[in-house]
Amino acid sequence: MTTSPNSRDNAWMLEATIRTAPAADPQWQEQLDKLRTIATYDPATQTWHARVGALDLAGVQVLQTLFDAARVHGTDVRLAPVAVPAHWAGLAFMRDPDVAERLEAQADRGRPLGQLPHA
Repeated sequence: MTTSPNSRDNAWMLEATIRTAPAADPQWQEQLDKLRTIATYDPATQTWHARVGALDLAGVQVLQTLFDAARVHGTDVRLAPVAVPAHWAGLAFMRDPDVAERLEAQADRGRPLGQLPHA
């Protein structure tokens, strides 16, 4: 289920962090050309980032492009549920209790999932 941009308190999205695989020039360019259509590059971390807020046609196309890049080029793709950023103008998934718990656990990056926080 997705929500409108006005209801962000109980919303989340998938964020993909992407690391390109080393390749010879033609394959390297092909990999970059695929990623440029769906992601933005962060030179500070040398990673690409893409966000999916709905499993509509656009969201499925982003995921398919990521899976294709991983299959064809060996691109490393990691998906994580994240809170919706304030600047996001698109759709977002509704937060259910299970996802909310995972988001809260992942917000505490120094703590392994399932470990209680230190008081």
